[in-house]
Amino acid sequence: MGNMTHAAGRMAASKAIDVVLKKVDKDRENGMLKLVDFVQNYMSDEKVDVNFDSVRDILSDENSAFSQYLNKVMDELDPHVVKTMLLNLGFEAFLHGTKTIRKMRETHHCNIPWLILMDPTSACNLHCTGCWAAEYGNKLNLTYEELSDVIKQGKALGVYFYMFTGGEPLVRKKDLIRLCEEHNDCAFLAFTNSTLVDEDFCQEMKRVGNLALAISLEGSPEVNDLRRGEGVYNKVMHAMDLLKENGLIFGTSICYTSKNCESVTSKEFVKLMVEKGCRFAMYFHYMPVGNDASTELLLTPEQRIYVKDRVREIRRLKDGEGLFTMDFQNDGEFVGGCIAGGRNYFHINANGDAEPCVFIHYSDANIRTHSLLEILKSPLFMAYHDGQPFNESSASLPDAGESRVSAEDGG
Repeated sequence: MGNMTHAAGRMAASKAIDVVLKKVDKDRENGMLKLVDFVQNYMSDEKVDVNFDSVRDILSDENSAFSQYLNKVMDELDPHVVKTMLLNLGFEAFLHGTKTIRKMRETHHCNIPWLILMDPTSACNLHCTGCWAAEYGNKLNLTYEELSDVIKQGKALGVYFYMFTGGEPLVRKKDLIRLCEEHNDCAFLAFTNSTLVDEDFCQEMKRVGNLALAISLEGSPEVNDLRRGEGVYNKVMHAMDLLKENGLIFGTSICYTSKNCESVTSKEFVKLMVEKGCRFAMYFHYMPVGNDASTELLLTPEQRIYVKDRVREIRRLKDGEGLFTMDFQNDGEFVGGCIAGGRNYFHINANGDAEPCVFIHYSDANIRTHSLLEILKSPLFMAYHDGQPFNESSASLPDAGESRVSAEDGG
């Protein structure tokens, strides 16, 4: 099955997903196990650092946190949304995309990313303290045609996963839905303050099925609104209620600092997120970007270790807390270190400048003057390609495009 054609592979994946969606109880478990078999067979000719037997053991344990998590997803999410995301993020991005990307890296002798991060606009309806994106101003925009062209070029290289930041990407929500329609084989995720989420937008998300949201949240109402503005926390809670009622996929994007790192990882906070319908939480430790950035918010080494351990505790597959958590910096060991410079991702800002990382506001190429391949072969991006891994501690970790899956921590 490893040499199965793209179209035949997608069709087989679609049928396997249908079995899971239609079954309940033990039949659903058997369907999930067969889906694991499909993934293992499809990737049989690739190096994948996943213990499939361990995954089967966890799925076979109906009391495991992972089994309960998956059953809750199947019971609560819209079936069309589940199937579309499993096909686009699961089959296209993780399976077919990984195969294609690895071949393209060998062909072109440069980094080919697994995902591309784009800013449709620098405009935002909020003015949050310490926002790294504020450096760009609020009047920059990529046209719909420019956004779509990046995706077309990306798919030719095997890239089927695209994230939107800003600014506030939902300022351009009609264009985002249009991109989802045109590129209905891709998976999309928008980082958003969620204040522009309404019932009409939820209906559009449900119709296309391939857009998820990562909602910015800082913890308690007081802490959140201190940075984001009075009343924003309640708007976020309302948006979550709408998204959950419509069976849509969403989670949180959390910037943790020396001041809030314990509150945003507390059991109470995690329980609230699960009850609200969040399926994941992306944790990013505070980065002092910009001339007036506060260094007081930087974490101490002890705080970083605490968050690392706590995030892994929350997501444990056997006895975790029902929320899939990721830590952008502290989970580096599972992806072989730094993923910037196109190794697994890069950033295109609202001016079209290609930046190696969302936190590095420097570019030597622009999508308006360079193709994606020209960008990835530019001097700046090739310096990343030639320099990675940047230290010996990550040299023995998984290659780019791989991730290490452990039954203990779910990494």
